Amino acid sequence: MANTIKLADKVIFELQREISLGKYKTGELIPPEPVLMEQFGVGRSTIREAIKTLSNSGILRVQQGAGTFVCAPPAAAEPLDQRLRRAAQKEVNDVRSLLEAEIVQLAAQHREEKDLSAMRAALEDRWQAICNNSYSDCADADIRFHKAVALASHNSVLADLYQTFTNIIRESFQLRQMDVQVFKQTHDLHVQLLKAIAQQQAVKAVKTVKLILENNF
Repeated sequence: MANTIKLADKVIFELQREISLGKYKTGELIPPEPVLMEQFGVGRSTIREAIKTLSNSGILRVQQGAGTFVCAPPAAAEPLDQRLRRAAQKEVNDVRSLLEAEIVQLAAQHREEKDLSAMRAALEDRWQAICNNSYSDCADADIRFHKAVALASHNSVLADLYQTFTNIIRESFQLRQMDVQVFKQTHDLHVQLLKAIAQQQAVKAVKTVKLILENNF
């Protein structure tokens, strides 16, 4: 029994991680039992125990005859994004600086080619939006770039935290509605950040993201 519980905990951890990192999105089906059994190298009872635990936690929903679906994240007593809205802007900026520094350091260590591709695509869209003088498109591409960096950390908790911060960042962009020059002046720094992450230069990546945030604040 102890071994079964240990294996189930491992499956629970991995499934939660994959959901947080966006492999399975809200409303989507997770793979059927035989696929999960092969993926994790465990028996049917272990998979069912893991799914039951995640269902009881509100993370998954089992629908008879249809499969197992990913649920929306459960609401807390006060969601983090509401707490951030109540905080002083300096406090939010301080926490974001710490968060992004840790994210880029881990991204430089763990990034995969698909992560780099997502970053490159977002940066290309960011530059195109600058050339088109589209502030809203710049904001969208900028957020996608930093979110791709967060996912490249391959740390599900940091990815979840950064997702909450993107809601506040997006609102900040909407309120400021400045000229695209604010994005243009940091574009080279974003390119340097991507290069540092690609070359796994963690120290340089941290220094670069701090320069980006200094320009944003």
